[in-house]
Amino acid sequence: MNQNITRQFRTLLILGRASNLPTVWSNSLAGWWLGGGGNFAKLPLLLFGVSAVYTGGMFLNDAFDAEFDRQHRSSRPIPSGAISLAAVWRWSFAFLGVGAISLAILGKATGVLALALLACIIIYDATHKAITASPWLLGLCRFWIYVIAGSTGVWGVNGGPIWCGVALAFYVAGLGSLARRKNFRGPVPYWPLLLPTAPIVFAMLMNVGDARKSAMLISLVLALWVARCARTIFQPGEANVGRIVSGLVAGIVLVDWLAIAPQISHPLSFWVFAPLFGVTLLIQRFAPET
Repeated sequence: MNQNITRQFRTLLILGRASNLPTVWSNSLAGWWLGGGGNFAKLPLLLFGVSAVYTGGMFLNDAFDAEFDRQHRSSRPIPSGAISLAAVWRWSFAFLGVGAISLAILGKATGVLALALLACIIIYDATHKAITASPWLLGLCRFWIYVIAGSTGVWGVNGGPIWCGVALAFYVAGLGSLARRKNFRGPVPYWPLLLPTAPIVFAMLMNVGDARKSAMLISLVLALWVARCARTIFQPGEANVGRIVSGLVAGIVLVDWLAIAPQISHPLSFWVFAPLFGVTLLIQRFAPET
């Protein structure tokens, strides 16, 4: 009995890409801070709503990919028989609905932006195997999280969540482009590695004086992490694209940290984002990110 429950729970964790949830929380916190913070009473519902929408999107992804997975990834929960396709459809729309309602409760603007995120998720899940631009749709989904979170801050949506969201979208598009190579053999292209450097470029352009000095430290951390993740691409032999992508996914937390570094003291931001980074890496050991 206990083993069956544990097996079912792990199936749900895999379907929901639970290891990615700390990066969604860090997105939300960064966007909220860039929106002026405050409104602490809204923060729990924001985190819950965005998490539910994200999880629903991940379930929907497997529902749309069921036939592809039967042919190419038989270990995924649906083709392996761990859960039925009908159940995954039900779970996906339940999560998406609960998440959208939760975000709508936070305000009219937040609710409207949540609909934009839902539309982007559904379009991505339905088309990502068919169109080459799908990594940019993936990046756009993360952009909307920043803007949604910013709308709950005391300043509301402003240039901070918008421009930092654009930088994050470039980063995610880069790792998404690499992720598309996981099912192919042969050399991995170098150009997607340029996109994860966008947050550093944006940070140097958007900040001046002491703010730029604050951003430079986290920029260095992010650059070293991206280099560590991607180093095998430049080494002899076939690169482990899955491991590279997993590392870059964890690096999303560092991108969020960089976004708010000029505004928040380093000790405070460290105790918020460093644990989220560590938790992401820890959960990836038990529930793969893809």
